Order: sequence, then C-alpha cells, then structure tokens
Amino acid sequence: MVLAGKTAVITGSNSGIGLGVAFALARAGADVVLNSFTDRDEDHALAAKIATETGVTARYIKADMSKGNECRELIEAAGRCDILVNNAGIQHVAPIDAFPTEKWDAIIAINLSSAFHTTAVALPKMRERGWGRVVNIASAHGLTASPFKAAYIAAKHGLVGLSKTTALETAEEPITANAICPGYVLTPLVEAQIPDTMAKYGMGREEVIKKVMLERQPSREFATVEQIGGTTVFLCSDVAAQITGTTISVDGGWTAL
Repeated sequence: MVLAGKTAVITGSNSGIGLGVAFALARAGADVVLNSFTDRDEDHALAAKIATETGVTARYIKADMSKGNECRELIEAAGRCDILVNNAGIQHVAPIDAFPTEKWDAIIAINLSSAFHTTAVALPKMRERGWGRVVNIASAHGLTASPFKAAYIAAKHGLVGLSKTTALETAEEPITANAICPGYVLTPLVEAQIPDTMAKYGMGREEVIKKVMLERQPSREFATVEQIGGTTVFLCSDVAAQITGTTISVDGGWTAL
C-alpha cells in the first residue's frame, strides 16, 4: 500500500487504460477519482467496484475534457489531488488536407489542452500538501510519427513537452511530472477492431495481430492495461522521486527502431 493516504484523479478512466490505471493505483492504496464525459449508473458502479475490491474510497465525477472550464472544475470537485493522471484521449485518421477542422480541434482539446487545465489547478493543491505526481499518458506517437494521424501525433508530442515543462517548474519541489508512452495496448476498443481486421486481410486472429496490427511493435505482443497501471504506480512511488521530466516507453521496442 505504497500510496495509502494519497488521492489520485484519472481522466478518461471509465474504460481501457484509464480504468486499468485507476485499479492499479487503488490496489496500491490511493483513493481514486474516476472521470469521463458521461454520467451513467455504470460509471458510478465502476467506482463502487473499485472501492469494494480494494478498500479505498473511489468516486466518479463527470467532466467533459474538451471544455477547459470542466477540466478545471473536475480537479476542484475532487478536493484533493496528490496524483494526477492525464489519460483522456480520442483519435481520428485522415490525410492532412482532408482532416476535418472540428476533429483537429477536438483532439487537441481532449488529448493536450485538458492536461494543461487539470495540471494548472492540481499543482497548487500538490504544493499545499508538499507532495505530488503528474503522470501523462502519451504514446509511442509522442516520440515518433505515422501518416494520417496529424492531430493525435501533434497532441501527444505536445503532451511530452508539457510533461518536461511541468517537471522543470517543479524541479526543486517534491513533485514529479513524467509521460508514459505506450505502444499498442490491448483495450476493449482495440479488441473490438480485431474481427474486422481479420475479415479485411483474410487472416486468422494471431496472424492479423502480429503481421498487421503490431507491424511496428517489434515484440509482436500487445502491452496490457495492467502494465501501464504498474508503470504509473512505480512513477508515483518514493523510489521514483528523482525520475522527472522524462518518458517511459511501454511499446515492445517500437521507438527503438
């Protein structure tokens, strides 16, 4: 229970990586605040499930990460924020000259600007308590690029840069800021894409995973939400107190190429 007594706010955390990170932090003893833009019974049920399984306090707070004021209100509503995990993100694929302006604006707002707004409110709370951790869930695409993903790649590169600036501004304080850069992670969203990809290429499941979906991931294995969660817990622990302003790649060797 290395994080007992801490409160963690995880944006975009009612599924996938965000939910996995929330469970990992709760198992390490942190109280958690889940978030997404919906306000359904099942969202609140997820928080109750975490609380029941881990014994921590868990809450769900609705906030639309495309709106700066709601990003800021989320941190205020949380009350405490010792650990901030900026995870919310969306994607759209199109060539630059055909990329819809509204998609560009939404991706930049949710994947990058939201982290600025939440961090701006969280840092004073961390300073009041004399301790803090900012973990930004970036991407291998925060370190490299692919065609047709201009907004996502621009936002994730920006998130890496924001992590570095946050680290420099807090370097003489007991606060750290880092970015985790996952490759392809096996989330429910990715799992749902496998059958269609199999049909498109006429391949079996394992073949389409290794030859198509994980073509750029040398390990030919998906990362897991548990691995991203464990990396987050490590960065929040005392043994990582001198790790700040850097990136940790969980990408099966993608960015080593």
